[in-house]
Parts: sequence; structure tokens; C-alpha cells
Amino acid sequence: IIRERVRIPLQRSSYVWNSHPGALPILPQFSDVLRDFPFYLNHLGEAPHPKFTAVVYVSMAAHSAPLLRLVKTVAKSAYAARVVVIWNSETVPASSVKWPSSPIPINVIQAQHKTISSRFFPHPLIQTDAVLSLDEDVLLTTEEVDFAFRVWQSFPERIVGYPARSHFWDDSRSCWGYTSKWTNDYSIVLTGAAFYHRYYHFLYTHFLSHLLHKIVDQSQNCEDILLNFLVSHVTRLPPIKVTQRKQYKETMLAGGGRSYPSPWNDPDHFVQRQTCINAFAKIFGYMPLVRSNTRLDPVLFKDPVSNLRKKYRRMEIAGS
Repeated sequence: IIRERVRIPLQRSSYVWNSHPGALPILPQFSDVLRDFPFYLNHLGEAPHPKFTAVVYVSMAAHSAPLLRLVKTVAKSAYAARVVVIWNSETVPASSVKWPSSPIPINVIQAQHKTISSRFFPHPLIQTDAVLSLDEDVLLTTEEVDFAFRVWQSFPERIVGYPARSHFWDDSRSCWGYTSKWTNDYSIVLTGAAFYHRYYHFLYTHFLSHLLHKIVDQSQNCEDILLNFLVSHVTRLPPIKVTQRKQYKETMLAGGGRSYPSPWNDPDHFVQRQTCINAFAKIFGYMPLVRSNTRLDPVLFKDPVSNLRKKYRRMEIAGS
């Protein structure tokens, strides 16, 4: 507040101060136009940009088949404007990948700093409101991408996606726990396959404490949990899960005639994420994650009617 009194160009309007989410998470360095923020679109009678930018984070790259299949799937979407590949692999050069022909631009960015947080950097190439964040080994159909985007357009301030997780209070250990079990609620939607507003890249990079970034950078893990903490902290709302897909990643990655287990199946990876949740809650000063028991499916999804009457016909068999 004092800084704004001194530096007039950074002042925020009384409307921003007196409307949700308040002025503190609204960084004027991002934009001086309210419609560029996800929180005011409904109040202004504005709609989000009609297309999205897919950001694919590549950390392994030893197995190009799932990555190329994913890029082709996303590029088929009528709502896709661009695919940005964040190349963070230290073993395989991006020049070794022969990218498929595509009706939209495919841009490869070599991460300057080999940190997992580079997937949430506010790159100038991201010009659309919506970002589709993807891991390189994600299994999705074009229909699933389209449906999730249409849902996000109605909830531009939230994270909308497929893989959900939950936090809980563990009385026996007096700490927060993290679970991937299918229960009646969830509080986290993983950013391996999720839509959110591009402003959250700017907030993640410029708003969060350096202590939070340090935890993520040192562990090379938990960046998706931290983004969920950030969005729920700002909005006081839960994320939104779409449909029932159980498997959204390759369990075994093939390459060079061999198969490799996905690193996300490593039990140490899971334990590390529980540690992150407790560290994040301590730095935030409270637990910002909000639980939800809502899942959004297409109308007629799994209904006993002719498949020809359904808009998203292939979603019924995907991952079931």
C-alpha cells in the first residue's frame, strides 16, 4: 500500500481494492487492463479468448513417441492456437525430434534454468487467456481437450483438468497428508493435464515467496501442488475435475527398443509430495486448498442413448 502511494503508476483502482480477490494479488506490472485478469471477466461481461495455448513440459525426452502423439492430438483441436514445448531435458537435444506437421505453430523453448518451475514461466509466446498445461507422457484425446477447455471458459479463474488428488489431516502424525486414492472429494487438479489462466504464470513467478520456489527447485517436484496452493489462496475456490478418466499417463515409456517405468510411479516421489504440502502450508501460514465433490461430465455422458446423439462420443471409451 505504501509503495503505491509513492509510485503512482502502480496504483490500483478502488474497484480492484473493493472487489474479489482484492488488490494484493493483482500485479499492475502484468497489465493495466482489467479484462486481462481472470477474476473480472464475468463482471465486465467479457468472454475469455476463444482459443488456448498448450504448454508441454519435457523433462525426459528419451521416448519421443508419446510426446509426438500428444502434440498431434492437441494440434487437432479447433480451439488450439499454438503449442509451446518447454524443453528441459539434459540428455536429449530438442533438435533431435522431428515434429509432426501441424496447422498451428509449434515452438520449442530451451529452458535457460533447468528447474521444473520453468513450465510456469510467463513466456511472451503465450498470448491466449487459457493455458493447457501438459506433461510429455499424458494420454488424452482431442475430445477430452475440447471439453475441458469449454468447461474452463465458464470458470476462467480456476484450474480445470483431469487428474485429481486430495489433501487430508493425519491425526496420527499431526500433519497434512496427500493421497491419490479415489474418494468422494478432491482438492488438487494436477497440471499434467489442466487448463488455467495465463496470469497464474505471472503470479507464480513474481508473487510467491522465494522460499516456496526454493523448495520446488531443490526437490524438482511439487510445482503443480504449489500452483494449486496459489490459485486457491487467491480465489478461495477449489479446482474443477472433468470426467472419470482413471489413467492419464503412460505407465511404461518405450524408447530405443526398451521400456522404462514412468518416474511418477516412484514411491519416493509420492512421499516427497507429502513433505511439500506441509512445507507450503507452513509458509502460507494456513492450508489454502479447498475441497470439492463436484465433477463435470458432458450431457448424455454414459447415458443409455444412441452414441450418435452425443457431442463427445469418443470420451466414453477413453481411459475407461
